[in-house]
Amino acid sequence: MCFKNIFCRLVLTFSLFFSTQNLNAVTFELKLPESAPEKIYDGRLILILAASNKLEPMYQVNSSFDGAQIFGINVEGFKRGETKTIGNDVLGFPAKNIESIPKGEYYVQAVLHKYQTFNLASGKTVKLPAIPSAGQNWKKEPGNLVSKPFKVIFDPTDNNIIKIILSEVNPNIQEPKDTEYIRHIKIRSQLLSEFWGTDIFLRAHVLVPHDFDKHPQARFPLSIFHGHFPSNFGGFSETPPDPKLVCKYSQRFDLDCYNKIVAQESYDLYQYWVAQDTPRMLIAEIDHSNPYYDDSYAVNSDNLGPYGDAITYELIPAIEREFRGIGEGWARFLYGGSTGGWEALAVQVKYPEEYNGAFAACPDPIDFRQFTTINLYEDDNAYFRKGSFTKIDRPSHRNYLGHISGYMEMDNHWELVLGDKSRSGQQWDIWEAVYSPNGEDGYPQRIWNKKTGKINKSVAAYWRENYDLRYIMERDWTELGPKLKGKIHIYVGDMDNFYLNNAVYLTEKFLENAAPAYEGVIDYGDRHEHCWNGDHENSNAISRLRYNTFYVPQILKRIEKSAPKGADLKSWRY
Repeated sequence: MCFKNIFCRLVLTFSLFFSTQNLNAVTFELKLPESAPEKIYDGRLILILAASNKLEPMYQVNSSFDGAQIFGINVEGFKRGETKTIGNDVLGFPAKNIESIPKGEYYVQAVLHKYQTFNLASGKTVKLPAIPSAGQNWKKEPGNLVSKPFKVIFDPTDNNIIKIILSEVNPNIQEPKDTEYIRHIKIRSQLLSEFWGTDIFLRAHVLVPHDFDKHPQARFPLSIFHGHFPSNFGGFSETPPDPKLVCKYSQRFDLDCYNKIVAQESYDLYQYWVAQDTPRMLIAEIDHSNPYYDDSYAVNSDNLGPYGDAITYELIPAIEREFRGIGEGWARFLYGGSTGGWEALAVQVKYPEEYNGAFAACPDPIDFRQFTTINLYEDDNAYFRKGSFTKIDRPSHRNYLGHISGYMEMDNHWELVLGDKSRSGQQWDIWEAVYSPNGEDGYPQRIWNKKTGKINKSVAAYWRENYDLRYIMERDWTELGPKLKGKIHIYVGDMDNFYLNNAVYLTEKFLENAAPAYEGVIDYGDRHEHCWNGDHENSNAISRLRYNTFYVPQILKRIEKSAPKGADLKSWRY
């Protein structure tokens, strides 16, 4: 009826006009300078607005409610001197568009995260973040273009154009150098290079035993300390903490001077390592960062390639040749926390005779019936639980009291802004990249619609058959059980921040009733958060720094109990 009234039509016309003007009021123009090192770029342009200047805006980007505002667009064939525009039609997080950003004073920065073209052995072509040397950290990856931060007085109703020049280039990162105790190895993987259609390298940072060079006849057990991208072997220092070190507060643990605690623990590891009664063995941290994430999850994948085989059959033998490892399954061990905890257990399950024990702390979901707070096989939506008359958000993060600070939808929309097609380099996307079948376009098939949360049941079924560790163990226990006897050790806090204890409960139910018996350990930390590792004597703040000293004595017991007849138990016991 309104269209029949002249006055009503005028009001409607003016409303539409001003609404359109507001939608397009503020735009950001991001320019590639003539001085850019490359003539043409593909990648993801990320625009950041921060409410504080306590850090550069890009270092305030996270998925929480108080993180910096971000927008992202893909660019292809972005040339020197050209400009790309981010307007109100571009999806953002936490605010969904520019119009939704409150009026105020902000600090602005932009980053171009470079993509590289890969011509895969499958015949498909994909564009992904360039082969990393900073562990797929878009803020630090060499060659990424970054703008200098500046302050703006922002009003979404102003008809302004805010211009940004991507004038800075992230520098190259220097390779770490060998020391008496920390050595390095880098190999070209034939398996991965064939998959990706270009040279792919694997690296390891190896902690060698005290007096390693003085005992050339010794052959050593090898432990793989799995975890996220290591730029070097972490948590080891031959020098005591600097007494002038300025205290830094840890918000996570509510501890002042936590940096001093970390420094002291690093020196304590050195002192433990050189002590007379410390077992002499090799400990390696692996760099298997890739175009999707800071590590590969150490298993074979349709989208990442045969990282499991490459690590087990190419890299580890190379480490053992270079650093005199014993080179047999009974003398190889796995441990780690969170991602590293899942990797330790997954590698042990998928290569049961190549390793002699997995110590898995706070592992990523090992039963997809509790994929954090989702049952991938029965739930319809990853973001909400629905009733007859309403719905509630699924949480993704809590503290030890159960107070919720993050939700599934938030996490995933944040990732979608950072990169589409599983290219954000973040947690939900890497699970998808590792576990999913490859799509017709060459990218991972979505486990759920990234905008709505609707779960793809056919993809979930593929996940179950290939990566649901509890399901795989239960399905194949007749064959796996004898090979895994005494090798499985799982630890998790019962208030893990990411609800990872839920999947452990389900796995324990199977293992405690498995025949033959698994003869391992499953243990829970009362009210402990992520990432409890089985240490009942210390807080998470301390125990997370003592993975090596906590697990090495347990590994020694495992060696003494399970070493085959005639095994070398002497040359490395000096």
